[in-house]
Amino acid sequence: MTNTEMQTGATDFKAPESVVDGVVIGGVLGDNSPGDKAPMRDHWEYQKDHYNLVSPLNRRKFRILVVGTGLSGGAAAAALGELGYDVKAFTYHDAPRRAHSIAAQGGVNSARGKKVDNDGAYRLVKDTVKGGDFRCRENDCWRLGIESTRVIDHMNAIGAPFAREYGGALATRSFGGVQVSRTYYTRGQTGQQLQLSTASALQRQVGLGNVEMFTHNELVDVIVADGRCQGAVMRNLITGELTAHTAHAVVLATGGYGNVYHMSTLAINSNASAIMRAYDQGAYFASPSFIQFHPTGLPVNAHWQSKTILMSESLRNDARIWTPKKKGDDRPANDIPEDERDYFLERRYPAFGNLVPRDVASRANAQQINAGYGVGPLNNSVYLDLRDAIERLGKDTIKERYSNLIQMYEEAIGEDPYEVPMRIAPTCHFTMGGLWSDFNQMTSIPGLFTGGECSWTYHGANRLGANSLLSASVDGWFTLPFSVPNYLGPLLGQDRLSEDAPEVAEAIDRARTRLDKLMSIGGTHGAEYFHRQLGEELYRVCGVARNKEDLAEGLEKIRELRKQFWSDLFIPGNPDEMNQQLEYANRVADYLDLGELMCVDALDRDESCGAHYREDHIDEEGEAQRDDENWCFVSAWERGDNGPAWDLKSNTLIRHAEPLTFEAVPLMTRNYK
Repeated sequence: MTNTEMQTGATDFKAPESVVDGVVIGGVLGDNSPGDKAPMRDHWEYQKDHYNLVSPLNRRKFRILVVGTGLSGGAAAAALGELGYDVKAFTYHDAPRRAHSIAAQGGVNSARGKKVDNDGAYRLVKDTVKGGDFRCRENDCWRLGIESTRVIDHMNAIGAPFAREYGGALATRSFGGVQVSRTYYTRGQTGQQLQLSTASALQRQVGLGNVEMFTHNELVDVIVADGRCQGAVMRNLITGELTAHTAHAVVLATGGYGNVYHMSTLAINSNASAIMRAYDQGAYFASPSFIQFHPTGLPVNAHWQSKTILMSESLRNDARIWTPKKKGDDRPANDIPEDERDYFLERRYPAFGNLVPRDVASRANAQQINAGYGVGPLNNSVYLDLRDAIERLGKDTIKERYSNLIQMYEEAIGEDPYEVPMRIAPTCHFTMGGLWSDFNQMTSIPGLFTGGECSWTYHGANRLGANSLLSASVDGWFTLPFSVPNYLGPLLGQDRLSEDAPEVAEAIDRARTRLDKLMSIGGTHGAEYFHRQLGEELYRVCGVARNKEDLAEGLEKIRELRKQFWSDLFIPGNPDEMNQQLEYANRVADYLDLGELMCVDALDRDESCGAHYREDHIDEEGEAQRDDENWCFVSAWERGDNGPAWDLKSNTLIRHAEPLTFEAVPLMTRNYK
């Protein structure tokens, strides 16, 4: 029995047919929330009040695996360990503190309402739902808003050194898509400080013996027995050894899949393999084409560049974005007079200016570049200019706020942002899609939970800046420690799955077969050869803007590239040792399957919403145009019975749907003008 059978969705809902060959219309999903037993704003408190409990005397009887030790996974492992559960935590890094959460820069949102700017939980919920273009659950967002106050107080208590006002109160600043100041920060390294604080809390539980930590371990399969997730197969990246770990519940907190684009702001090792193994075993994948392209990334400057670099959205508080008014103007930025500069975000969106949501800003940046107004050596960027802020506030104040970002830019580009405007361009940064989960953060496989960016919750079709650290913290510290015990309670007295069970042997065999197949191809190209082509094609057809013709063409190219990968890949060495090329090839194989799914989802969803900008669905002013009558639901994709990736029998994909309803934030057309 799947988790979705516990509660079905609206009976009067009818999903639209698909224009994509191979797509089968599936079932209607429910979110397992309180429904009409309470208003949406009270769903989370009602749910907690009615959750099952596990006595402190019984908690050690339950084993929980937590895969990933970033802000969400590290918090979940620390909190569950503190509660007394038997926790095993896994990371492919050499230490839990090295998780990619450490790279987040600008801040973490909270509706603490300490400033006199009329902020509160409702405004955070409204901004989040509206920012996501009404393709998220409202009740999820209420949990985000309600728990946001606890997040700041908790992180402050465990050591995060938040910036402070002169009088000692915690300082805030604004981020995109809002008109209040609710973002708490630690200069330009907020993620680093929150991750270090969380890692310290986790290490405390390791020292106390409540959590067992496994480093250099990567998930290569999940174990499903009796319809429940009951463990995982891990590969030791140093020795190549495969080991099975069984448990009563598994939490995946393995981050986003942005590296499918090859060039992204993610760490090179960030990958999608854990969620794709869950997808292969029956977990639904929600909204895979909902990708955030950050408007203030450093542009690609050369073919040999391995990734892009993020410049925090917080810079848009003080820096102004512009291009020359004249196409092809190659004069140095400081030689272009004020009246020949186009501050296009301020011109197009006067109410929010440079702090429009990320999807809006990225789209506008891309439109300027594509129209011939791009700057830089490759004419592929726009300017982010601190000149006016320095004149108004002084260099010392700007240095206090952004010095680490400015230093990073100077080291990467070789130009001084205090003297010359920075150059920025849209770049893949965050994935709003992920494993579908219900209101309790449980996937369609009972016993398998998600947290952080590998989940689809909260953000809809566009994430607001500074909501990523918030959602990861809410999941790890304040959701999973309640919802996982609710699942475990009825299992009291049931033994953990034996490590000699046939389902365990099958999972190990699946993992070994896949790795052996990758090693045995014996072709002529390394994995990077295929990854780069995939990324370039995705940027072209499933990037900032999409259209029906390009998506259909790109889908066929990706399928052909996948065939070539499985027939012409070369990996040196062997699987029973440290083999980073094997690690990489395994991840690229998943990217190829995921790239196909993303294009299918983007082609199937016949509307524009948030970052899913279909050029055939725009209004007279060029803005995204939703189709709420037909598409106000979440697409949750199930893999068809197609066989392994190297021997596909068909391209069948099943599209389930979860209808979305709204109470406190009624459907409306987004307007940031």
